[in-house]
Amino acid sequence: MQKGEENNAIQQQNEQTIRNFYTAFQQLDYAGMNRCYADEIVFSDPVFMVLHNDEVRGMWEMLCINAEDFTLSFSNITSLDDEYATCNWTASYTFSKTGRKIINHAKAFMKLKDGKIIEHSDGFRLSYWIAQALGWKGRLFGWSGYMKRTVQKNARQSLTAFLQQ
Repeated sequence: MQKGEENNAIQQQNEQTIRNFYTAFQQLDYAGMNRCYADEIVFSDPVFMVLHNDEVRGMWEMLCINAEDFTLSFSNITSLDDEYATCNWTASYTFSKTGRKIINHAKAFMKLKDGKIIEHSDGFRLSYWIAQALGWKGRLFGWSGYMKRTVQKNARQSLTAFLQQ
């Protein structure tokens, strides 16, 4: 196999892994999502910050189990090379702590090796998420460092409690 053909095969495998991940996410199948990750995985997003390994897997389990009125779409899977890829996704759900509807538009950045995701970062505007989740208080104060840190702290505490169960 030529080098170019090998790179194309790797990119196709990586894109399929990402499709598998988001298809499982659409079905709230956290086990299927986690099968797309390598044993050593690093994840980050504006809410949970940086997570590793079982924290990542536990986060997806917690989010999937607690999801209400959930829908997800994904598009634009793009291989940047034979290691890195991006994807756009939008989740719509009811935030369980406030009962408010969330529509979260995110861009995923992933590093893959041997057909598994080894690094995953989701980017979205935390202030916009806070405004949706908390209503007028979120719209008024969601931009502030204090409010963002409070949301991050609460998310981390929820994950820690979930993992201890």
